[in-house]
Amino acid sequence: MSSHNQLDQKSQAWSALFSEPMSDLVKRYTSSVFFDKRLWQADIQGSLAHAEMLAAQGIIAAADLAAIQKGMAQITQEIEAGQFEWKLDLEDVHLNIEARLTQLVGDAGKRLHTGRSRNDQVATDVRLWLRGEIDLIAGLLVELQKALVTIASQHADVILPGFTHLQVAQPVSFGHHMLAYVEMFARDAERMADVRGRVNRLPLGSAALAGTSYPLDRERVARSLGMEGVCQNSLDAVSDRDFAIEFTAAASLAMVHISRLSEELILWMSQNFGFIRLADRFTTGSSIMPQKKNPDVPELARGKTGRVVGHLMGLITLMKGQPLAYNKDNQEDKEPLFDTVDTLKDTLRIFAQMVEGITVVPEAMERAARRGYATATDLADYLVKKGLPFRDAHEVVAHAVKTASGRGVDLSELSLADLREFNPAINEDVFEVLSLRGSLNARSTLGGTAPAQVRAQVARHLARLG
Repeated sequence: MSSHNQLDQKSQAWSALFSEPMSDLVKRYTSSVFFDKRLWQADIQGSLAHAEMLAAQGIIAAADLAAIQKGMAQITQEIEAGQFEWKLDLEDVHLNIEARLTQLVGDAGKRLHTGRSRNDQVATDVRLWLRGEIDLIAGLLVELQKALVTIASQHADVILPGFTHLQVAQPVSFGHHMLAYVEMFARDAERMADVRGRVNRLPLGSAALAGTSYPLDRERVARSLGMEGVCQNSLDAVSDRDFAIEFTAAASLAMVHISRLSEELILWMSQNFGFIRLADRFTTGSSIMPQKKNPDVPELARGKTGRVVGHLMGLITLMKGQPLAYNKDNQEDKEPLFDTVDTLKDTLRIFAQMVEGITVVPEAMERAARRGYATATDLADYLVKKGLPFRDAHEVVAHAVKTASGRGVDLSELSLADLREFNPAINEDVFEVLSLRGSLNARSTLGGTAPAQVRAQVARHLARLG
């Protein structure tokens, strides 16, 4: 074997067993360093906690610990300064950092890997990294909720046609409508907090799959890293990716909520609705139609939702056929997870800013509510209170709507005499019921759309969000 090949093989952590070097094609195919290097901070954090425990347990000398700490400090500086050389030959973030550590501090660097494997190391790194990202996402969810609460508080009295089946149904407060999304994103935050608890458990010390014969103190490492406990089964610890799937599922739901909001913003700013305007900085023009402002941000977010949901399906499929314990398949967990985190963070950040720049057009909303006979249910309720069974009242109002539609007027524009032809129990007080404002104010039960209820909910959310 040539000396060049011998050097190639020495760069691999497992080289002594093999009689020929890995082919360049396989190196490129199996390497993960150019995407998993973003785990470097978590990798160093986990290694330092592991080294401190090894020294406390008498497995390595205090001098080795000091050397490891000094070397890791230098590696941190090199990476932050962009001076660290990431090598394809060293496969991944873990071997790149360990090789540089050994280059800096000698045998102490080689002792760092005592009692662990890359299998439990990578599982630990991903969990540490994801924990930090979940905390950032939680903050972004708060900012988006605050933006929605602000616009809701400013427009509690604005009348919006509420839709079912995209048909005008009943008048609602625009603020109430915005608060529906606050509820969705509040649930997303709850899910993220719940997932975080299962992410924040320590696999390190499980080694390759069976644990280790060294007298490790895994609980000490967990405490040092701020983790809530240790993974209790070494086989499961190195091969479990439930936490990544759970996170991506929670992220998918958050993106679905973003997508639903996007769909409404797109409809509302179209000329056929004209309910809102988005700030120019969140729209683009047409290359040939100068009159257009396109809602590119919500449209792209709607598209990116499919991307994140696709990552969820990919991760579930990745895991479905794997026997215990670790398999190389699991290298494929990182790119979809990383992209999910990046996409969700970017989308939440831009939506919080975009919501702040929404201009509401109340006149257009009210016109649409009048066109759709939005107070028809109020007339039915009025007749029920006069003693008519609801089903009969429903039939009476259907005839009234048919008549009003034929004349091209709203129910409230029919005369009292016209209305009494449908039922003699109708009196002058019906016009308060048929007004959009009266309909809105009447729905004052908890969770209803009355402006007083909207303001109460705004106050609740402000207290909750801080």
